[in-house]
Amino acid sequence: MDDLFKKHQYLTKASFSLIYAIMVSLAMNIFWTPGHIYSSGYTGFAQLLNTITSRYFPVTISTSLALFIINIPMFILAWRHIGHQFTFFTFLSVLLASIMMRVIHPLPLTTDPMICAIFGGVINGFGTGWALKNQISTGGLDILGIVIRRKTGKTIGTVNIIFNSFIIVAAGFAYGWPYAFYSAIGLFVNGKMIDMAYTRQQRMQVMIVTSRPKMVIDSIQNHLRRGITIVHGAEGAYYHDKKTILFTAISLYEMNELEEALSESDSKAFATVTSSTKIIGHFYEPKR
Repeated sequence: MDDLFKKHQYLTKASFSLIYAIMVSLAMNIFWTPGHIYSSGYTGFAQLLNTITSRYFPVTISTSLALFIINIPMFILAWRHIGHQFTFFTFLSVLLASIMMRVIHPLPLTTDPMICAIFGGVINGFGTGWALKNQISTGGLDILGIVIRRKTGKTIGTVNIIFNSFIIVAAGFAYGWPYAFYSAIGLFVNGKMIDMAYTRQQRMQVMIVTSRPKMVIDSIQNHLRRGITIVHGAEGAYYHDKKTILFTAISLYEMNELEEALSESDSKAFATVTSSTKIIGHFYEPKR
């Protein structure tokens, strides 16, 4: 059964890698390239290398080939410091993206730079965030972003925006400064879409009022790896029955598991979940 589960898990991750590859290729060939918009991260850097080699060198390096080459150091970094399985699926995602950029031919629906910047950012940002949500790295700044997020608490979308400021400058020199501003809009949209889709980094504060604290605690800790603070001596205002208040913090990604735990242990429990701006202290996160 364990082998079957692992095979299913690997197949699922490979499917998400393919979905990401298709989405970044659609964003590149339908919106970014026709609109002269630079993407974020290493994809944008690959576009920049393509522009430079096509203008100033006798041999042009395609965006798809450049994307794979510049990610090789990231494969090594991930292999040494994150994990072998993580590295394999990162390699697969980048390889599939490079292939799909060649397979999916450009289909310019519009050359309007504003439309291309916004819709390219939406498609790529959602694909990247969805991949990260399912524990798949898309290479490049994703790896650096994960490390920086753990150290500083910055969201991956914010890290992408900060690191990609030089892409905006490159777009200005390559296509003119109006296109730099369009690329900036695309980068902002891309970063916000990553934050929306990558729910693992969205942290929530949970307060639970229950008359069955032990059952609720056991159920939550069976579903989630989360600490819980217990406040005894609470009282219900209507029936004046004894209650216990439980406090914990989770990621938005874990919301379904929390709801399952409460449904199993105390269906009459009262719970409120609010977005947490910042968490100080240890907050467990999976390594990948």
